[in-house]
Amino acid sequence: MHYHRWGKGDKLLLCFHGYGETAATFAFLSEALDNEFTIVAIDLPFHGQTEWNDSSGQTLPFTVNELLSILETLLSTLGIPAATPWYLMGYSMGGRIALSLLEAVPDRVARLVLAAPDGLRLNPWYWLATQTLPGRLLFRYTIHHPGWFLFVLRAGNTLKLVNPSIYKFVAGYVDNPGIRHDLYIRWTGLRKFRPHLPVIKDIIRRRQLPVRILYGRFDRIIRVKRGEQFRKGIEPYCQLTVLPAGHQLLRISNLPAILSLLKE
Repeated sequence: MHYHRWGKGDKLLLCFHGYGETAATFAFLSEALDNEFTIVAIDLPFHGQTEWNDSSGQTLPFTVNELLSILETLLSTLGIPAATPWYLMGYSMGGRIALSLLEAVPDRVARLVLAAPDGLRLNPWYWLATQTLPGRLLFRYTIHHPGWFLFVLRAGNTLKLVNPSIYKFVAGYVDNPGIRHDLYIRWTGLRKFRPHLPVIKDIIRRRQLPVRILYGRFDRIIRVKRGEQFRKGIEPYCQLTVLPAGHQLLRISNLPAILSLLKE
């Protein structure tokens, strides 16, 4: 399990990156938070330099309990006291990881910060492809024989049934064999992270947990309305911030906004 550590502050910030990215995505936070936070970010399985398979090289699903065990071992190795509260930050796919951790160990978490987070809405295609046996079989078939799916996708784009941005995004993944393989491994390998939103909202209310969610106004992949729907019923604790940006929010130009979510 490959990781980065930055800073020497008393507060602990655990960061989880987005799809196809690595822990290094959060490096731009290090200088600004150096004296207040210790930042720990891992390369999630099937990403970066982390290796996640069995002795025969077969891909293994990753679970919340395994992540907790790894974090406990890692933090102990780094000399971080076990009682240190966790600030959780998740970007895109990493939002689903952070939400699942909050659900698993709510009393360990002091604040939740999400940027363009996955996990606030059940994507029916993701559910079909990863949570059902017929869907996984179809998904695996499509990875090796994508022609039928590309035909349907292009027809939908021609008939204006598919948003052009979504079409370009999906076609870029499906039309490349290497990217298709990575998509299959990552989607199926991380399928055990399924946050239950009613439970999480109960936790937020019970613990009066500060939750800060950052969105890009022009994001075509994860839209602001998901956060607005999630916020219903937990308004006193959950705040939304919308920037004039797209999906890629982890940029130095957005540093002031991100710092305000961590510190306010």
